[in-house]
Amino acid sequence: MARRALPIIRHLTARPTPAAFGPKPDPNTRSVTYMPRPGDGAPRPVTLIPGDGIGPLVTNGVEQVMEAMHAPVYFERYEIHGDMKRVPEEVLESIRKNKVCLKGGLKTPVGGGVNSLNVQLRRELDLYASLVNCFNLPGLPTRHDNVDIVVIRENTEGEYSGLEHEVVPGVVESLKKVSVSRLITNLPSGLPGVHTGLEWVQVTPNLYGNLVANTAAGIAGGTGVMPGGNVGADHAVFEQGASAGNVGNEKLMEQKKANPVALLLSSAMMLRHLQFPSFADRLETAVKRVISEGKYRTKDLGGDSTTQEVVDAVIANLD
Repeated sequence: MARRALPIIRHLTARPTPAAFGPKPDPNTRSVTYMPRPGDGAPRPVTLIPGDGIGPLVTNGVEQVMEAMHAPVYFERYEIHGDMKRVPEEVLESIRKNKVCLKGGLKTPVGGGVNSLNVQLRRELDLYASLVNCFNLPGLPTRHDNVDIVVIRENTEGEYSGLEHEVVPGVVESLKKVSVSRLITNLPSGLPGVHTGLEWVQVTPNLYGNLVANTAAGIAGGTGVMPGGNVGADHAVFEQGASAGNVGNEKLMEQKKANPVALLLSSAMMLRHLQFPSFADRLETAVKRVISEGKYRTKDLGGDSTTQEVVDAVIANLD
């Protein structure tokens, strides 16, 4: 898996290399990171799943930005929700045909024997690798500086295997199935690494700042502006990297103040995956400018702006 995934990771998380000489580059701008192949000017269909809670709010923001920048993509929209029994076959067929999907968060039911549609999507499409790019944005103070890491997590095994049964009434046994080699065996050799139990971490300073690969023993929910996606050999689903904590936030939905930045950056990763690097650069540059200026930020970033105000500011900053 890792050998096939590395070119994707490089494309999705590439950072421009500073010139050896000349003026210091503007931290809010980004240059084209690789050349598109011939014919990439043709519009590409992308499956769109707005999802639950704040999902429709932030995916609508992405649609507005894509339209404003005349990005060569168009969306095939499907309304599915986390309380459905399974992902409709027509949605799976759309993703199989388009190879790419942009997705808002889907609620994960608790109890009741209902499977998570998020996990179903990963299994049906064999999206075995979760990629999350976490990095500092200029103008946004954080606890740690100079952060630029890519987290690669096994997406279909471990707790996601669903191998559990009731031994006797009231006693449930859950089994893990983890193939660490599927995720990391073919990563570059000769690099510092640590292996502890079911988790393996490798730090490669010369690749993307830091690259972290692991098999996580659980799902971590939270908030933030981390872009991410789920990839396999043939398909990719892009969503914000830490969506679980805010999907069902009623207050954010009522006030329409959900943070669209993570999904906007995920959509830039999607554009780069589709080999439209100049559009990805324009979008990322606009987002960085808005964050750096500090005038329009949602509450989680220290402001009081609405989702629409942030989206409008990003559109106004498009080159």
